[in-house]
Amino acid sequence: MRTLLAGGTVIDGTGVEGFAGDVLIDRDRIARVGRLEAPADALRIDCTGLTVAPGFIDAHSHSDLQVLEPRHEKVRQGVTTEITGNCGFSAFPASDHRGELHEFANGIFCGAGDWGWTTARDYLAVARRSEHVNAYPLAGHGSLRIAVAGLLQGPLAARDLERMEGMLGDCLAQGAAGFSTGLMYAPGSSAPFAELERLCAVTAKHGKVYATHMRSYFSGILDAVDEQLALARRTGCRLQISHLLLAGRRNWDLQPRVLEKIERARLEGIDVAFDCYPYVAGSTVLTQILPQWALEGGVEALLARLADPAARRGIARETVENLAWSWEDIFISAGPADAVGKTISQIAGARACQPVDAVLDLIAEQRGEVNMLSFNQSEQNLRQTLAHPLSIIISDGFYVRGRPHPRLFGTFPRFLGDYVRESGLLPLPEAIRKITDAPACRFGLRGRGRLVEGGFADITVFDADRIGSPATYEVPELPPRGVHLVFVNGRLVYEQA
Repeated sequence: MRTLLAGGTVIDGTGVEGFAGDVLIDRDRIARVGRLEAPADALRIDCTGLTVAPGFIDAHSHSDLQVLEPRHEKVRQGVTTEITGNCGFSAFPASDHRGELHEFANGIFCGAGDWGWTTARDYLAVARRSEHVNAYPLAGHGSLRIAVAGLLQGPLAARDLERMEGMLGDCLAQGAAGFSTGLMYAPGSSAPFAELERLCAVTAKHGKVYATHMRSYFSGILDAVDEQLALARRTGCRLQISHLLLAGRRNWDLQPRVLEKIERARLEGIDVAFDCYPYVAGSTVLTQILPQWALEGGVEALLARLADPAARRGIARETVENLAWSWEDIFISAGPADAVGKTISQIAGARACQPVDAVLDLIAEQRGEVNMLSFNQSEQNLRQTLAHPLSIIISDGFYVRGRPHPRLFGTFPRFLGDYVRESGLLPLPEAIRKITDAPACRFGLRGRGRLVEGGFADITVFDADRIGSPATYEVPELPPRGVHLVFVNGRLVYEQA
């Protein structure tokens, strides 16, 4: 069966202006692009008044388990490809430390049961059977570390480092799209520079991308950027700085200096770029605001420390001293029902306790399984990163048992609606490039990201005058508007009702 998308405005993903034309799909490929006569055997779909673009690529996703299911949250946004395994969390390799891997990643993966794949090849064998999305996983540093040493923090033994290097090399050779770190999540946060350098060298040898959740997005961000640039400089790896932002009002004025460092490094020949999402708020696990030493040994060790008055006082003191936000800027997105949707200040008021004690009590009561949503950055800084020539646009979305961040449901329509059409931040062809061809080139996704003859038929058809997302922080699960048709490898996977 062939399909002709006829009479739309074709924007091919490269950033050039669109044109009135047609796209012919033949099985899983794009057969022709231009002004075409409808073949007699083709199904003709009238796209008059609509934009025909490459399928959107979410280059920073945490849907590692959900891409294996027929989920609709991303495809309704026009997403046809997701790069998973970010921030050091990947669903492989799973070893004898399987329980520790679950403890480490379930809060980000919304995981349950006995998931985990021994190798990247095993995971990809399952992921590639999906018909609704193309999944390209990164190999996560935290998962690799746990595979060889469990939740142990600090420098690893030489034999463990050698095993990690071997495992990472195997993952990359088997099809993993790159390597990721989460340097604010234990146990990866305790890794010394030398360990990261060895793993980045493996990544560079395979010609893959190194994506990093850096050690700090707060007052220490300049040092964090310097560390990552040093890794790229010393190993030659292709560096992707994940979800670049300045968290906390007192840190906002550091952004020009951060961007200057990245731009200068690029001019020096370092292959560095970054990504960002179109929201001022982010989301992660609540334990991330604790001092990392408190997480040594996993949940049981953390709970034992919280039960010890002296240790708890130390944890509370360091948490308050290092907090970048006000307690009014942190909301609970997953946890006990009476806390979801409330700020830490509100919860503390209801419990008649100090905010930091409310945090520690929630973590203890829920055995660490609490997620937060935090208002991180300024609108001005956000607009600067969205429009920057070195940025690509991502969701950083993940599932929770509670109230998710609206980016899971609306990232790409929000970007194209609020920031492109309404605010005029970018021309539409350049905005499309940032969510199609740019991430495809960055992560080496051959045949994807462009409307070009012979390329995979990943295509999103949308109404540029209507596309947008009504999803809010209070009501995040509302579907986007304006996306009409989505094809993945030539198969129609979504049609607007």
